Amino acid sequence: MKKLFKVALVAGCLFFAGNIAEAQSKIGHINFNQLIDQMPDTKTIQKQIQDYSKTFSDQLTAMQTELTTNAQAYDAKRASMTDAARTAKEAELQDQNKRLQDFNTKAQQQVNDKTNQLSKPLLDKARSAVQAVAKEKGYTYVFDTAQTELLVSPEADNLMAAVKAKLGLK
Repeated sequence: MKKLFKVALVAGCLFFAGNIAEAQSKIGHINFNQLIDQMPDTKTIQKQIQDYSKTFSDQLTAMQTELTTNAQAYDAKRASMTDAARTAKEAELQDQNKRLQDFNTKAQQQVNDKTNQLSKPLLDKARSAVQAVAKEKGYTYVFDTAQTELLVSPEADNLMAAVKAKLGLK
């Protein structure tokens, strides 16, 4: 009985080992950031984001200059102010500083939103190309080497050339 059990166990192991060998996946890799950088729309999007961001930075600079000027004026007159005037001016400066910080936070959020809005079609196009090439070439998994450091990867599994060709890039 024990021999029969051992034979069945060995046969089961061989059966599972055969299935695992058959089910091996084909794995590829691509540097997704490098692909995005090589797409012609990237420069246009970067320019639009830079221009959009500049409008906020100009306003922030003006607000910072105004705050600095008001703070310097307060420091110059502080010794001659009454306690009530000093307290009122300090509260005004704190309020002005809070408005500057709030504006900066909102500006950063709006620039991030605009970046996401402008970049989404480009990223979707690149992802679609990677998925199409992976499907055509039978890859089950494709790793982004910009996100993951691959310690070992054969050159043949780098999909950059095929995806660039799919997108019409040189």
